[in-house]
Amino acid sequence: MRRLRQHDWTRRLVRETSLTPADLIWPIFVREGSGTDEPVASMPGVSRYSVERAVEVAREARDLGIPVIALFPFTTRDKRDEGGTEALNEGNLVCRATRAIKEAVPEVGVLCDVALDPYTSHGHDGIVREGRICNDESVDVLCRQALTQAKAGCDILGPSDMMDGRIAMIREALDAEGFRDTMIMSYAAKYASAFYGPFRDAVGSNDLLKGDKRTYQMDYANRDEALREAAQDIAEGADMIMVKPGLPYLDIVARLAAEFEMPTFAYQTSGEYAMIAAASQNGWIDGERAMMETLSAFKRAGAAGILSYFAPKAARMLREG
Repeated sequence: MRRLRQHDWTRRLVRETSLTPADLIWPIFVREGSGTDEPVASMPGVSRYSVERAVEVAREARDLGIPVIALFPFTTRDKRDEGGTEALNEGNLVCRATRAIKEAVPEVGVLCDVALDPYTSHGHDGIVREGRICNDESVDVLCRQALTQAKAGCDILGPSDMMDGRIAMIREALDAEGFRDTMIMSYAAKYASAFYGPFRDAVGSNDLLKGDKRTYQMDYANRDEALREAAQDIAEGADMIMVKPGLPYLDIVARLAAEFEMPTFAYQTSGEYAMIAAASQNGWIDGERAMMETLSAFKRAGAAGILSYFAPKAARMLREG
């Protein structure tokens, strides 16, 4: 065995898993205003971008060989309400950023999040009535949000809400309005996780959340349930499926990829990113090696691609060899 490990070139020759910039999706946060980028305190090296800066980021993605940008809005308190109505505003941050990116850099794909938590005053992904998240009422609003984003030019919709039946309803709504080519990347197995905290900070909902999301996001102790969720979303018309978080759920990534043999993605979440970035800043680990090791782990498990805040840094390293 060691004869094949003795040189860099032999290790590269027999390497079973490869990672390229084309395997990466770069999630970015957009904000109102212009000028300097606004750092996210809980995510070292990550910032919120104004719309014009988001266009520059898309150009950077193109130059690095990253095929897709994922957009998430920082929504101020004055634009949040119980029903998340800002999500339906054709002039909201995500729609403006989508139109600007598609006009300036059409060769870069845009993935938009379909969920209400960046827009609600209570921080939940759906409509809340008497302390209960209402499934069907939420799906109706999510369909309208999906159409709003499709009209803005979004290429891939990413329903992350975990409401039952939403993939079928969104697909039906898209097709009825002539958006047959708009793709759906379903967050098929999204777990109620402790690894989302920095993301909620980045979109402005961290201290708004009332209660928790365990009545609609998955129990982290469950594995077979992920197969049922994925099978349902695929049957309803999803083009791609996703597992979130990523690294603590590599077994789920591997099982879904093997079971369904369709494009399966992993989301290296904000908490996963923050742990590596903070430990690296403190000199406790080699951040670059940890970054590449974890990204390769997703590919080894069978992921077709990875959503990661490390995307630009990893792409630069890969291009430089």
